[in-house]
Amino acid sequence: MTAERIAMILGTAAIVVPGLMVVGLGLATLLGRKLSERAVSLTSRAVIVLGLICTLGAAVALAVSGKPEVAFDGGALVSYARGHGPDAERFRFGIKFIFDRLSVPVMLLSYVLCGVISAFAGHYLHRESGFVRFFFLLAIFLLGMIVSVAAGTIETLFAGWELVGLSSALLVAFYHERTGPVLNGQRIWTIYRFADAAFLLGAVALHHMTGEGDFDRMVGYGAWPAGVATVTSSQALFAGTFLLIAAAGKSALVPFSGWLPRAMEGPTPSSAVFYGALSVHLGAYLLLRISPLIEASTPLAILVTSLGAITAVYAAVARRTQTDIKSQLCFASLTQVGIIVAEIGLGLRYLALAHLIGHACLRTLQFLRAPSAISDAVAAENAIGERSLPSTHSRGGLLPAAVQRFLYRFSLERGFLDTLLNRFVAGPFVALFRFFDRAERKWTEALAGAGRRESDASRPSFESHEYLP
Repeated sequence: MTAERIAMILGTAAIVVPGLMVVGLGLATLLGRKLSERAVSLTSRAVIVLGLICTLGAAVALAVSGKPEVAFDGGALVSYARGHGPDAERFRFGIKFIFDRLSVPVMLLSYVLCGVISAFAGHYLHRESGFVRFFFLLAIFLLGMIVSVAAGTIETLFAGWELVGLSSALLVAFYHERTGPVLNGQRIWTIYRFADAAFLLGAVALHHMTGEGDFDRMVGYGAWPAGVATVTSSQALFAGTFLLIAAAGKSALVPFSGWLPRAMEGPTPSSAVFYGALSVHLGAYLLLRISPLIEASTPLAILVTSLGAITAVYAAVARRTQTDIKSQLCFASLTQVGIIVAEIGLGLRYLALAHLIGHACLRTLQFLRAPSAISDAVAAENAIGERSLPSTHSRGGLLPAAVQRFLYRFSLERGFLDTLLNRFVAGPFVALFRFFDRAERKWTEALAGAGRRESDASRPSFESHEYLP
């Protein structure tokens, strides 16, 4: 058996392993089997360790084979041609996974960090009513990350992308007995839906340009990072802009940054692995995967670089006035994500990949350490007494006082991004559908000849601002 085939087998096993955990925990729940915390925690660790071993084996076999990439092609789900002859339009939707210099390191990162989170959460969530639910959602998230990272076609990546988004939103609303987490989870799900729509538009555009969703044919021939795009500059700009919007929504880039501090409503382990380490970098990973498209279009590269730089500056300013440690850390994460995106736009692919891996590891440690850091600070203050901070009233500044006040207000309001989205996007959208709702009521009442429909008795009122995303 060749090293190339071993790499393909072990890489495929690394993708299947988290799926087994999802099926196992899901079936146990559906069948009403109550699992102990110890059994769930040990199963989670065993699955993650097995997946990590398979990924490490695939990495070693890939290095021994000397191949820049190894692919597993699961065949076409849909394949058809429109027309006849050499000019016929052919479309193919398939399942394919690629193990290369981009996917394998991020797969290793995903397994290592999810393993750390699994071990931490086993103690942190002890005796929580949602203990099993957390690990089930963690398994879905890990499966989504591995599928997204190893995807060789854009439709396969979208499947993993959806699993990551679903588990993320549900874990933000983990404490569903409180209103705040549920509304924030709904807000995040709304932003994700917008990003998913942009993703689908970009995927459809690339399908029409190239006829299939295979990354090798969609965004360039050649192993990453040496791929060369097969589409024109204008085509790359058109499709790449949609995918950039999708990446912006998933990675909380401007103007979608408002959802990131809302995600801190979830448990600390999910905040660490999702919004400090892995999920928040998935948009940047998408841009790395389609980097040949970015290289093929100078305007698209400028857009990516500018959006990354603007996000980094915005997050650095907004972090200054955050009063809780998790919000400070999430904006610190966003600053680094913005820099990573700017690096991708500048064509620094290996630097962006190394930056992504290093930043994810650091931020996971900081998020997990945050509750203990607060406790340690309180204990130190109790031991040595209250500490007085130096007065800042007499300090001057490089900027005029009016500008400083504006920046303070801008930072405190987190750039007014939520207000702008509510007023100019969510507000008109909700108003339009309220109009449709009123029109539909009048039409059905006219047909029924009755004053009030029976279904309205249990219908929620959408006149409250609480239903705005």
